[in-house]
Amino acid sequence: MAIRVRQISRRKHGVGYSNVRTPPDNVKPCGPGPDSRSLDDFHNITELEGQYRPPVPRCISVALQAPTESRVHPPFQPTLPFLMGITASNLSKVYGTQKAVDDVSFDMSTGEVLGFLGPNGAGKTTTMRILTCYLDPTAGTATLDGYDIHEHPEEVRRRIGYLPEDTPLYTDMPVIDYLRHAAELQSVPQAKIPSRIQKMMDVCGLGRERHKRIGELSKGFQQRIGLAQALLHDPPVLILDEPTTGLDPNQIAEIRELIKEIGTEKTVMLSSHILKEVEMTCDRILIIDQGRVVADGPTEKLREQFMGGTRLRVSVDAPGDADVGRAFREMEGVASVQRTNGTYELAADGDAEPAANVFRLCANRDWTLTELTPIESSLEDVFRKLTEAPASPADATAEAA
Repeated sequence: MAIRVRQISRRKHGVGYSNVRTPPDNVKPCGPGPDSRSLDDFHNITELEGQYRPPVPRCISVALQAPTESRVHPPFQPTLPFLMGITASNLSKVYGTQKAVDDVSFDMSTGEVLGFLGPNGAGKTTTMRILTCYLDPTAGTATLDGYDIHEHPEEVRRRIGYLPEDTPLYTDMPVIDYLRHAAELQSVPQAKIPSRIQKMMDVCGLGRERHKRIGELSKGFQQRIGLAQALLHDPPVLILDEPTTGLDPNQIAEIRELIKEIGTEKTVMLSSHILKEVEMTCDRILIIDQGRVVADGPTEKLREQFMGGTRLRVSVDAPGDADVGRAFREMEGVASVQRTNGTYELAADGDAEPAANVFRLCANRDWTLTELTPIESSLEDVFRKLTEAPASPADATAEAA
């Protein structure tokens, strides 16, 4: 049975269908059809149902008001069975001749925390904006909590908690008033707004600052407010772009534990340049470089896949004419040798364990072995290996010298 939609007055209902560019296939408009104003027009609307409301910041605009039964009945339901979490399929975004995102595909399930990493300009933020329906992809598609970003962008927005990199806030509003305003925009039931605000105050540590103006607070507290508004409507999917920016070490630890707790029940995708925090927080790592996915998997698996076998740090006290580096390179079980400030780093060949060979070499040549330490690969080592620009011929020559 086809669903018929009654035309909504902009003045009476404020938001109406201003964010709906393409209605679902089973929705037939009455009269001229749904309003097709752009999302930018929505930000200029300041009169909602006869009461003044400040313009909507970008971080909230992805969670527009859900239609009530008087607007659309019955509400659209995704086709069952539907995929929970996030599924991205061949996403691309082109600006002129530059591909900001190039054929990106991945899946996430509920209860998973994904670390989305990449150097500046790699396409992380663009990908996140596509997933939140803030940008349209040039090609490809994605589903969030079972809804396609092309077919049902308004449903996608309702199911997302989004914290952009630069948190847009109303700095002249008290914290509690801002959160109440955000809850209303995100269609939190009126009866639940006080309890949801109080819970977010407790979770994000904002209780003492509740009546202060946002502009009077530190960057760290403003970041907490942004995280609180992203969680207010209890969305099944969270997309967090640099959530710990500006936080001190204690705050970072608190936010890390909060994200890990939330991640047991929701789908969480976060981007950060603090690789140690990502390693401690996330179940899985996705690395993007120049718009393309270059690695995807748990941290331990990425270490094994991209950093090879055992690595050793070796220091020896040898005569001045001894060619220590050459001796190590010719040793069985050693794939490569690098010298840094008089210390040698040896990478094992496959599953070889060259530590015993190093000891025997030093003993046979009467060298004093002053250090023999295994080096544990970190996420930073993997990240640098996958995203670091190749050295120029001049750099290679200088390093060899």
